[in-house]
Order: sequence, then C-alpha cells, then structure tokens
Amino acid sequence: MRIIKKIQTRKGAKLNIKGEAEKVFKKTLPSKTYALKPDDFFGILPKLLKKEGEEIKTGEPVFFSKNEPRIKFVSPVSGFIKSIERGARRKIEKIIISSSSNDNSELHEVSNWENLNRDELKKLLLDSGNWPYIHQRPYGTIADPNETPKAIFVSTHTTNPLCPDFDFILNKEIEDFQNGISALNKLSDQHVFLGTDASFPGMFKNISDVQHYTVSGLHPAGNISLHIQELAPLNMGDRVWTVNPEDVVKLGCFLSTGKFSPKRTVAITGNSVEQPKYIVTKQGAELQPILNEFKLLYDQNRVINGDVLTGTISCLDGHLGYFNNQISIIPEGNDYRMFGWLPFKDNNILSLSNTSFSRLFKKKDFEVDTNINGEERALVVTGEMEKVFPLDIYPMQLIKACIVEDIEKMEALGIYEVVPEDFGLIDYANTSKIEAQEIIREGIELMINEVG
Repeated sequence: MRIIKKIQTRKGAKLNIKGEAEKVFKKTLPSKTYALKPDDFFGILPKLLKKEGEEIKTGEPVFFSKNEPRIKFVSPVSGFIKSIERGARRKIEKIIISSSSNDNSELHEVSNWENLNRDELKKLLLDSGNWPYIHQRPYGTIADPNETPKAIFVSTHTTNPLCPDFDFILNKEIEDFQNGISALNKLSDQHVFLGTDASFPGMFKNISDVQHYTVSGLHPAGNISLHIQELAPLNMGDRVWTVNPEDVVKLGCFLSTGKFSPKRTVAITGNSVEQPKYIVTKQGAELQPILNEFKLLYDQNRVINGDVLTGTISCLDGHLGYFNNQISIIPEGNDYRMFGWLPFKDNNILSLSNTSFSRLFKKKDFEVDTNINGEERALVVTGEMEKVFPLDIYPMQLIKACIVEDIEKMEALGIYEVVPEDFGLIDYANTSKIEAQEIIREGIELMINEVG
C-alpha cells in the first residue's frame, strides 16, 4: 500500500460518549414496510412514477428527479405502494412500500460491464437506480451525470461520535468493494482517492487501483471536505464526487449480479441502549422492529438517524434513512440542573469549555442527553469555532454571510468547499448555541437557486 498523503489535524475534539456498538451482529425481525423519503436526497425535486396500490419490484423506479429525469430512485423491496404521505403544499414527505414475501427484482445486463465506456456505464448506473450513491461537491448534492469529476473520494475512516467501523462491516465483501472501485475509476480521469485510518487500515490496504491516503486526528478529521481541500482543492467550475464505503460495495454487488442491492448495515449506538450492537437490514426499514430487539434504559428517548451531531430526529415508529449506517439513541433532556452555571457543580457534563471541571477528568464514557443547557445567545467573536474547525476557511464569517444572504462573501469565504455536516461540532461547541448546520444548509440552497 503506497500512501500518497498523510492527513492529520489537531483542530477538533473527541467526544467520549457512552454507547459505542459492540462488534457483534444482532438478528432482528424483518420490516413489514419500507420508506423512501425525498428529503434524504438533498436538492432533489421528486416526480412520482407510481401510484398508491401499484405493485413494484426491488430495483424498480419509484420517482425521478424533475431537474434530471435520468436520475431514478428505486424500491428497496418488492411489494406494493402502501401510501404516499404529503406535507405542506403537497410536498412528498414519504413513500411507504409494503413488502411482500416474494423478492422479485429488476434484472440488468452486466456481464460485460468491464468493457463499457464511461457513458455506457453511467447509463447502466442511472437506469438501475445506483446513481444516487454518488454525491457531488460543491453543495453535497447527487452527482450530475453530465459532468466528469476532477476526482472521486471514498473515505473509510469516520470520526463522528460512536461512528461505525467500516472494516468490521465490510471485511467479508472485499471483492465487491474492489469491483465498485474499478467502476468508479471509469467515471474519472484518475484513480479513486481512498482514505483509511492511519493507525489501522484493515482490509482496505489490499484494495488496488486507488490512491491511498491516511487520516488521523480529532473529529472532524474524518470529514471528506478536509480531504478534498488537502488533495484536490476545488477551483471555480471543478466537480469532486464522493461515495460512502458501503455504497461502493453495493455498486460492486450490482455489477456482479445485475440486481439492485438494498442492504444496509447499521450500528445501533447511544447511552440509552443497554447493549449496542450492529444489525443488517435494508434501506428505509421500519425502526420499530429493529429497536424492539434492544433494551432501552430510559422511558423517554430521542431516536436519531445518524450520529448525535449531524443526524436527523426520527421516532420509534419512523424509518431508517437512505444513506444511514448509524442510529443513535440518547435520553431526552427534560430535567434541568439547579445552579447549572457553576463550573464545579457536575463533573459528568461533557463540555469542551475550560470553565467545566469535566475537562480535568479524562472519563472514557460520558452520559449525554438532548438538553442544550441554555438558549440561543448573541453571536460574538470568541475564537471557539476556529479551534474545532480544521478547514482553511473562517467559519464564523461564513455563517454571518449566510445569515445576511451575501452571495459574493459566501463565495469568497468558501461556501463551495463545505457541507452542513462540517459544522456539526461547531453546533455543539459554540456558546451562542446557534444552529450552524441549518444556516449553512440554507446558504447552500440559496447558492443553488441563485448561482446554480
């Protein structure tokens, strides 16, 4: 394994939260219904292809993008469309698919995929519903099939709190991972950049035809935005594509079988779970049958699709997010500490501030909840954002530019180089308690609408 770059950062923080998943798979009951949520696909306006009550096969398109009709979103199971849930202004919020006992799948011709040229391979991935696995920078939207990327990144090392271990998840699927990498290499003019943990690359050191780089440091060292800035910086007009590790395997599996693979391996984490473990399910599965197999330690819990910093709020009767490899469950913070402002009041409060005595105690596992311990305050210059933000941009200035919708300043300050998830730790660390991720997301939406 030849390493082309070692990415290391000291900016950031490690949140020692209780509830990491044990490297053991737990069996769960199959879901009766599965959901496709258009909100999982940032920047997509859906156009339905199916109506309520219609039968559907695994891998058959359910809707497509109005802006690019070739990008199709397919069913993870065979069955029928149970319901289409709409919100305000008839926005499609969720398409519920009832699963049948028979697994009928759409079949595609893939026997000679190695001989396909770039356009032919793109068409195959678009027709089969595998294209949404490929994301694009700037903006973090689904990749534009009309573009050729400057580079493609796959990072197998994440640093989010209680993050899943992709070496454990994928160590028996190295052949499909290699096939997925080979397919991605056809879509770019250079080999894929493959990021691994500097201390333990695991199975990924055996992957060939890639540009290996290693990652070390505190969170958010694992965020791909930092890797892109270090290895393939975005200039005006550049496009860089990214793919999640398990989605690379799903591409390889499709190219081996001709069938869309809906498999999703998920780490069930959080200090509300008595024995956190991994489970294997399908995209959009019901959460209730999964969580029924785990004992929850509290009466009131918050279920999060993703990690505690960047995930989205769900509920026990919700559905798994399309791209999620993690479910976090933590207690609701409905109780409040008297005199909570006293620095020595409670050493079990996880804090990045030097005013908290918890900084003096190097505890391995902190109990956390959803209590934000205060309310939104004035946004003032303190330097605390810069301490946990390793990218070479000014986070506070960018946030302010997004708030006032100053497009020229947003461009100058690096809006093209970030996605909302890069600001997850800032949400937690800054004492103003602003929703930085929401502000950045709204800024990106403004850029898409005004600049394109």
